[in-house]
Amino acid sequence: MRLTIKYDINKAAKVVLQEKLDELKIEYELNGLGEVEVNGSFTREQYYALENAIKKYGIEIIENPKNVLVQKIKEVIIALVYSDSKLPDSKISAYIADRMNLSYSYIAKIFAEVTYTSIENYMILQRIERVKKLIIEEKLTCTEIAWKMNYSSVAHLSNQFKKTTGLSPTVFQRIIERRNNPVLPEE
Repeated sequence: MRLTIKYDINKAAKVVLQEKLDELKIEYELNGLGEVEVNGSFTREQYYALENAIKKYGIEIIENPKNVLVQKIKEVIIALVYSDSKLPDSKISAYIADRMNLSYSYIAKIFAEVTYTSIENYMILQRIERVKKLIIEEKLTCTEIAWKMNYSSVAHLSNQFKKTTGLSPTVFQRIIERRNNPVLPEE
């Protein structure tokens, strides 16, 4: 039997982090995505215990200031791409710079230095991942997805999807449908 599971990765990570902080009796406040404000004393032993406890879930503590900035940029992009509303018509670069309260050229330089890719490429990958989720979970048409994800046309969406995944959105939809509804051989 195969179960199809829907999950919110951000919520899952938040719950794991809260559980581990509570287990270690660390007083804290969560400050949005990816930030924890530790209240009171925080021993080196607690720090290492927390680091080891969350590592197995793919969660890590970031100390390098450039890596912290890159993580915040990624969080801004993910929050934008996965918001329930349509992506904004404004330039994404202006949106990110405004959210980060830094110049886009500085943000782009640090992002590329740390990740070896551009913010634009990261944004494309996140948009395509969201498109996949919309196809799988919400069963939207390409026209609906193109509008929601603010693509200039269905052709633009299809070209970017194929360039990124190697498949057209239609072929991807068919593969998902076949996977979810396998044809059983006649007896």
